[in-house]
Amino acid sequence: MGTTHLKMLKLLLLLTFTEICAAQNDITISVFTVTSKSMTVQWTGPTGASSYKITATPKNSSKYPVFAQFSGNSVMGSVNSLSPNTLYTVQLEAMDNALNVMSSALTEETTAPEVPSIIKAYSKHSDSITVEFTEASGATGYILRAESDDFFSETPVSNSPGTVLQLQPNTYYMLSVMSVNSGGRSQPSYPVKAKTVVIAPQLSTTSPSNDTILVSWPPVEHAVLYTLCIIREGSSSRLKLNTTDTMVTFDDLQAGTTYCIKGTAWDSDGRTGDDVTVCQITRPPSPDVTQVQVTQGRSLGITVYWMPVLGAETYIAWTSNGQNCNATVNSYCFIIPVDCGQNHTVTVTAFNSAGPSSPSQPADYITYPCTPENIWVEEPTAGNCSLVWDEVPLVEYYMAFIKRDDGTENSCNTTETTCPFSCMCGYTYLTTVFPYNQAGSSPYAHVRNYTTIPCCPQGVTIELVSADTMEIMWSPVKGAELYETTARQTDDVVHCNDTAPVCALSDLTCNTMYAVTVTPCSELRGCNRTCTPHTHETAPCSPEILNMAQIDNSTYRVLISTPNTNNTNYTITAVGRYNTHTCQTRNSSCELTQLPCGSFYEVTAVAATAVGRSLPGFSKPLETGPCCPTFVNVTQVTQAMTNVTWSPGSGARSYITTLTSSRGHAKCHTLDTHCLMGCITCSTNYSVNLEAISSTGHKSECKYHGFSSSPCCPTGVKLYRRANNSLRVYWRSLGHHIHNHIVELYGTGANYTCTATAGSTYCDIQEETCGDVYTVLVAPLGQNGVKVSFCQPRTYSVPCPGSNAGMMISRGRRSLH
Repeated sequence: MGTTHLKMLKLLLLLTFTEICAAQNDITISVFTVTSKSMTVQWTGPTGASSYKITATPKNSSKYPVFAQFSGNSVMGSVNSLSPNTLYTVQLEAMDNALNVMSSALTEETTAPEVPSIIKAYSKHSDSITVEFTEASGATGYILRAESDDFFSETPVSNSPGTVLQLQPNTYYMLSVMSVNSGGRSQPSYPVKAKTVVIAPQLSTTSPSNDTILVSWPPVEHAVLYTLCIIREGSSSRLKLNTTDTMVTFDDLQAGTTYCIKGTAWDSDGRTGDDVTVCQITRPPSPDVTQVQVTQGRSLGITVYWMPVLGAETYIAWTSNGQNCNATVNSYCFIIPVDCGQNHTVTVTAFNSAGPSSPSQPADYITYPCTPENIWVEEPTAGNCSLVWDEVPLVEYYMAFIKRDDGTENSCNTTETTCPFSCMCGYTYLTTVFPYNQAGSSPYAHVRNYTTIPCCPQGVTIELVSADTMEIMWSPVKGAELYETTARQTDDVVHCNDTAPVCALSDLTCNTMYAVTVTPCSELRGCNRTCTPHTHETAPCSPEILNMAQIDNSTYRVLISTPNTNNTNYTITAVGRYNTHTCQTRNSSCELTQLPCGSFYEVTAVAATAVGRSLPGFSKPLETGPCCPTFVNVTQVTQAMTNVTWSPGSGARSYITTLTSSRGHAKCHTLDTHCLMGCITCSTNYSVNLEAISSTGHKSECKYHGFSSSPCCPTGVKLYRRANNSLRVYWRSLGHHIHNHIVELYGTGANYTCTATAGSTYCDIQEETCGDVYTVLVAPLGQNGVKVSFCQPRTYSVPCPGSNAGMMISRGRRSLH
């Protein structure tokens, strides 16, 4: 209908604005509008035209032409009394005052068809009125006009009947119809008054239960009655009712079934308005649960099965603890996860667009029991263990498994919460408990490790590796990650922790009995404190040299401390450059014998018991006295001076030589092996002593044979001439001893010698020539008859007879030779 109307509007516009230009360029004519019996044209004319004449001549008809005349000021004019639906040739002539034609123009146009008449107008819908009318010959279309106080519309239609749309419900309209062809439209027909019907009620439906449908709607304006008709889908039976209410309930319906309800409103004129049809499904019936199955997998769950019901779109299964699952296609669903140890019920509700069904009857289900949260092992006595666990609900019996780390396995089937088993030290046991009920057992269970304490090590050996260190070795034991070794005595404890089966305990107290315990430990179970200790004594303590005293030239007594208990042997060792000397004792002293003079020794003391030897004590140096010289020679150089020489003494650096007598002594301290000593008294017996002194001050007292000094040289020597031409030499002897003397005279002419016996104080010599000068030497003879060589000579001049005494010219000098 809309497309036809559009085409007719386009046609009218073309007809209205068609313009045919005349042959003359100074005049034009065009058709402005047409009706069934008239035609209106418009034109432009030449200047000076005083009037215009329009002539309409039927082109294909024998009817007479129709004309009309207009003044020169006119530009538009109409020709009436034309025939409907006829093609006319229209001529325009411009005339001057003399009525001469100045110019003319032609155009063609068809008049509109006959005016139709309305037969009937009625409304079947609240927004439209349908018009039935007579059809006009030559009409290509029709226009329906609808008018009210505030409304006007024209609707093109192709034929009768035609419908006017977009009207207001329950409203009066004036309706007319016009026919249309290529020339234009006819005049409107005689109007007819018509009224639209009321609108359809806006039905809302729900299904409060699976056998009822509730229909409600808001009141329809100007409606006085409502008609509802309900029909089940797929059925020909129907139910119809009239009501003035706005709500109706249909009951005793089939659950899960779709029903369609048609509703119509009536106005006060008894006309039915629009109708509307809505379809509503009833709620589904309650499903029946057929099976609840507990499923075991990675997660514990249940599968709920039910019987499908009519009209259900979705099913939801609810457990009594609030879990759910749903399905749309299948008649089962899964609830995952569910907890172990549950005893619940499950119901299934069917859903469709109307809502849920009533829940099914609850179905019971039970899940397999939970595994015990707490599993532990008790070991009241070593080797006797019990696996213990917490009691859990919904259990019929328990299966306990105990697997040792070497693969040995034990198990228990019990209704109790304990399982005894034998457990050995040093092993790890993997324990687990599975509870069972009619749903089965959990596929998983907690695994608890239990490690027994490590075994006490066997083959413990203790060896002294030094005086204060013990090395303890043992066989490795299973389960031990660390060994704690202790050596205990009274309040003193020495520790050693190591992962290896060997340990050295150092800084031990000497000569002490220790209780040595090797305790194996593990990180899980701690340490085995039940291992038996092993006793072992440390080496004896080192003795200390307290003093060393010289007993004689080759013997020294060594005094030591005795820090050890009884049954201790002490060995004292003196180590020298060329030899070693030892002595042993159980007491605090020991004598080192046959130590050579002039030697240096390192003296140490060592204690020994059945356990072992101590460390050597601190050594002390021992230096024996230097050796005495093998010989000492004393040679008198002068009457009061001697020269002492001796052989070197081993170890001696200096010497003190002493000549001692009752009349005095002489002493000399020298680094040499000789010494010149003065203050010697002649004719005296001396004892000869020598001290050999080492570089450190050690001394050796050396005694030698005595020394007797030479006889004293006489004094008061005088030379006398006697009457018998002899010479007498006189002297005075000194000293306590009596010695022979020898007298020697040396003159220019002769030499004389005279020997005087002991006790004699003069000696006579027969002179041969007088008047000579003599050198006189009087010297005593020693024990061996040797002349004392250091007496001083004297020189005398002896005159010839007449004089009794010689005159001493000079004393001779002492000769050292």
